[in-house]
Amino acid sequence: MTTMHTLDELDGQPHANVFPDREPKTVRLSLDADESVPAHSHPGRDIVLYLVEGEVELQLGDRTHDLTAGEIARFEGEQEISPRAVEPSVALIVLAPRSE
Repeated sequence: MTTMHTLDELDGQPHANVFPDREPKTVRLSLDADESVPAHSHPGRDIVLYLVEGEVELQLGDRTHDLTAGEIARFEGEQEISPRAVEPSVALIVLAPRSE
């Protein structure tokens, strides 16, 4: 079965689960300028963050990475993550269980 959505039609601020109860977990993150997500981690997951629009400062552990629309970051979920929008931003985040 194929399931399709547009990012704009998803409900939920700042997070909207694209395919609830399905793996890999896929989330749309929408942040206003200067809005951030508190530091947290996702142990046991590999994460891909694709910035659809805007500009984000992505805090990963003790490093900050500047992302602009069209860029992709891939990282392990064990480290602390905290994105902060420099301008209104939308990201698509995929959290996949890490295969051992």
